Amino acid sequence: MRDYRKEYPYLYETHLHTMEGSACAHCSGEEMAKACKAAGYTGIFVTDHNWGGNTAVNRRLPWKKFVEQFAKGYEKAKAVGERIGLDVFFGWESGYRATEFLIFGLSPAWMLAHPELWDASIEEQFALVHAGGGLVIHAHPFREEYYIPQIRLFPAHVDGVEGINATHSNSRSLSHNDRTFDDRAVAYAREHGLVMTAGSDIHTTRLLGGGMAFRRKLKDGEDFVSAVRNQEDYILTNGEDWFDSRGERLFIV
Repeated sequence: MRDYRKEYPYLYETHLHTMEGSACAHCSGEEMAKACKAAGYTGIFVTDHNWGGNTAVNRRLPWKKFVEQFAKGYEKAKAVGERIGLDVFFGWESGYRATEFLIFGLSPAWMLAHPELWDASIEEQFALVHAGGGLVIHAHPFREEYYIPQIRLFPAHVDGVEGINATHSNSRSLSHNDRTFDDRAVAYAREHGLVMTAGSDIHTTRLLGGGMAFRRKLKDGEDFVSAVRNQEDYILTNGEDWFDSRGERLFIV
């Protein structure tokens, strides 16, 4: 029988928050990086909540100061990662009245150069991110919580869908735990021909082990964007179950 974990040995966490950038996070970028390295990850994306979500950064700051503060969790994680052998990539989670999107493949310098992001619509965000070579993924599109007034879908203005979110379907999750949220996201992605990602949506060092596993080591965030956009061979996990890129469950020895 196939052991997919050996075939896809490079595991990446694609949805991770730090206390420097996200008000709902409990651990620093440094702590998150060390925990992910110890857990066997090859790399992580730091995806803190931006000004439209539960950011930890003062929204009244000038744009330059805001971006500098916002990137601190990533920068601290990256500095540690360089010492301990963990790749750390920059991303963010943008919020629109609790409809959220994960942005990959861009840098803090790119964000700094685009202050128009602050009041960009969902459609404008998609155009801006694409023009910069980035990727827009609808995060946990079917999550139901008190702070989410309604489920809103934008299939024409995303590249893909977070089909597997470990907080929904990992048995050790302490929040948002409802596997049907993932089931609906996978069905939605298939219906619209959208690529899928997976991540843990982790806010503490109590890791769930979710993410995406590749056959090869990724070079950087741009390489991740290319691999996902071109539907390169990868698998998805919530830290307990494994799925192919279409969301079909795989057997693990």
